[in-house]
Amino acid sequence: MRVLVAGGGTGGHLYPGIAVAQEIKARRPDAEVVFVGTAHGIESRVIPREGFPLEVIRSGGLKGKSLPEIFYGLFLLPLSALDAWRVLSGRSPEVVIGVGGYSSGPVVLLASFRGIPTLLLEQNAMPGLTNRLLAWVIDVAAVAYKESTKFFRGKAFIAGNPVRSQFHQWTKNISTTADEALQETRVLIFGGSQGAHAINLAMVAAASHLAGAKIKLIITHQTGERDLEMVREGYRRAGLLVRVEAFLFDMDKEMKNADLIVCRAGATTIAEVAALARPAILIPLPTATDDHQQKNALALTSIGAARLLEQQGLSGERLASEITDLCIDTAARIKMSKVVKSFSRPEAARLIVDRAFSLMAR
Repeated sequence: MRVLVAGGGTGGHLYPGIAVAQEIKARRPDAEVVFVGTAHGIESRVIPREGFPLEVIRSGGLKGKSLPEIFYGLFLLPLSALDAWRVLSGRSPEVVIGVGGYSSGPVVLLASFRGIPTLLLEQNAMPGLTNRLLAWVIDVAAVAYKESTKFFRGKAFIAGNPVRSQFHQWTKNISTTADEALQETRVLIFGGSQGAHAINLAMVAAASHLAGAKIKLIITHQTGERDLEMVREGYRRAGLLVRVEAFLFDMDKEMKNADLIVCRAGATTIAEVAALARPAILIPLPTATDDHQQKNALALTSIGAARLLEQQGLSGERLASEITDLCIDTAARIKMSKVVKSFSRPEAARLIVDRAFSLMAR
């Protein structure tokens, strides 16, 4: 069995693809599962560590880019097609799974033209540009939200967002006694695989308030490359000892160890938070397509599964206050943990692989 998983660029696209790849290998250890992406996407760092081969193609984005970047993306289009053709010819896949992101476009499109079965993963209620265009040519789309089915011309089924197998393994419970909560609370801060400048700035502004709080915090903060030193210096000036990293590879372990998470509200992040039943303070990205992160966050906060902070006007004092309140209020964190677990879809990867196998059997 030969499978290509195409796309990536960000963790939100890539990690669901890894979840599906793990499910395929769990069922068919002899299967050859190969990822296709770019040299500068997150896949170039993550996929080798996950134990899968990676084929690199030349590709660039068009939507939301500057004029020079758009011209560069257009220049790369014929090269992307050549690279995709080379990969398809060399790997001879029996099915191609597109996970979103611009690098999935040429691979899925050419696979369809060659008669290779194709399946898309769509994590958001509003599909991205690449998936909306590919909807015309693919065989099946696995979606997480009912709202996105209308974009796939009757080809979609609702599977949920698949998360990697390690997110379904044992996780520690939230501290259940006041004494435990007073001793230490582990807080994990991250803004997606590339970091979030606004969250980084807010945490630096919050640092002095947290340093003066009468609680013991053990903080881990993923910043992205750009803000790494700025954030480290901000915590140092505040006298707050924090583990600051540009990127956390073992995010499942980091999230399992956390008593509280501060993060964005992307669909994959929400799915992972739900799978691990972690209480979270969500800060949606205000520029996300069709404001989908705000909608994701509201779905959780409306039933008490998370707390919501708007990025606009977010002060360090407000963020520190929310973190401190939840660290002290163990009962609130336990309640959030129980409610958010209801959003988990542990069967998502299984349903998607079932459909992929049926495509190959046609």
